[in-house]
Amino acid sequence: MNILAFLVAIFILVLVHELGHFLAAKLNKVKVEEFGIGFPPSFLKIKYGETVYSLNLIPLGGFVRVYGEEEEVKKDKNRAFIFKKPWQKITILAAGVLGNFLLAWLLISYLFTQGVPVPVNKVIVEKVEKNSPAQKAGIKKGDLIVALTYKDQTLKIKSTRDLIQSVKKYAGQEVELSIKRNGKIKSLRVVPRKDPPKGQGALGIVITSFEIKSYPWYQAPFKGLVESFRITGRIVVGVLSALGDIITFKKADVQVTGPIGIAKITSDAIKLGKNAFLELLALLSLNLAVINLFPFPALDGGRIALVLYEWKSGRRVNKDFERKLNAIGFMLLILLAIIISIYDIKRFF
Repeated sequence: MNILAFLVAIFILVLVHELGHFLAAKLNKVKVEEFGIGFPPSFLKIKYGETVYSLNLIPLGGFVRVYGEEEEVKKDKNRAFIFKKPWQKITILAAGVLGNFLLAWLLISYLFTQGVPVPVNKVIVEKVEKNSPAQKAGIKKGDLIVALTYKDQTLKIKSTRDLIQSVKKYAGQEVELSIKRNGKIKSLRVVPRKDPPKGQGALGIVITSFEIKSYPWYQAPFKGLVESFRITGRIVVGVLSALGDIITFKKADVQVTGPIGIAKITSDAIKLGKNAFLELLALLSLNLAVINLFPFPALDGGRIALVLYEWKSGRRVNKDFERKLNAIGFMLLILLAIIISIYDIKRFF
């Protein structure tokens, strides 16, 4: 089931990405010769109209092969990619990225209707451990901890950090916690432990500063769009940071994972339920969109860079050179995926 979930996730991401290219090509009257999911060799091919639809054995990507993208053409020039205007070429090349962004936006908007954690200036008790100081003091799940008093010093508790630091400071000494329950304030006396059991804190409670909030269907798309742009911005910063660390030979602060790592993360998400899987799918879709926009050979961004060069210089890039450049870029990407997968094996297994 975990392997199936991973393959389903990859299939959806690739299908949406390539469908973006496909629809944009059709809208710009470019002939689509093949729409492929996975990379060859193929195990299923069906021709419908002028396009061959294929399923291929290597399930780590996909492709839309359009007429006149990398080869010279002498007929049907009005349907060839090479003879389209620069803005049309860029539209077709960027449409896959747009497809992934739209998928993420849709998923995130749906999750906003189901309920998402939002930060609040409160400390909420999520769990009370048995035989802990908190349980003995009468603290219950759902209580809001609003203040901590030691002798004549009172500290308002507005974040989990406030509580953790205060409890650590007064460990072994009796303190008074002001908690809010059912709209009423209660004062409870408790002695934080100096040496709590492994996996527990001084009070023996699990706390959070997040509340689950859901939005109506008419608000969710706006919230989802803002969140999609926010996450995309963080991904861009993370990727640039990782590239900077690689170039300067520094230890990367951002953790990179490949197909094996994604399969492991997908497995973990499935165990947490449908919404966790959909959240992961949205994040992967945004990551795919960002990575594909980078100006690297074989990626959409690399192809867009060549179109921009042609547009600016007024000269076409030699097709043989472009094919070789994309082939080198593709091989480098495969090599990178293999290297990252080796690290994933060491990390997870």
